[in-house]
Amino acid sequence: MRMRSPIPKKHARIEIIPLIDIMFFLLASFMMVSLSQTHMKGIRVNLPAPNYQPTTSPPKDYVSIRVTEGNQVYFDNKFVPDDEILPQLYNLYQANHLVKVSLSAEKTALHGNVITVLDRIRSAGIQKIGYQIKTASEPGTP
Repeated sequence: MRMRSPIPKKHARIEIIPLIDIMFFLLASFMMVSLSQTHMKGIRVNLPAPNYQPTTSPPKDYVSIRVTEGNQVYFDNKFVPDDEILPQLYNLYQANHLVKVSLSAEKTALHGNVITVLDRIRSAGIQKIGYQIKTASEPGTP
């Protein structure tokens, strides 16, 4: 005769709910780790101290030269006599060897006068020269 045990026999079962919980935990952990490994890219900025007082102004790196009718030359809208053009260009070049010059001329300025100023700019050693050119408007339009 077979006797049954007073302790009920339990069959092993695989519970899927704890397995799902573990998988979600691992997924969240891997996502957080991968997000923390991204490198933030930005621009480094050196902010001045609150009591910052500039002692000297930085050297000028840009000058606009305009030639008008009658061979009048203006540096940043300030008239410069003909005999002071070359010394001022030398001073600009000595202060900053990378100085940029923007050369423009009015319609009534003579071509030879503009070329003379251009030659003086080059003889001062300045290499970065830009030309401001405006397209000719059609007759009857401003």
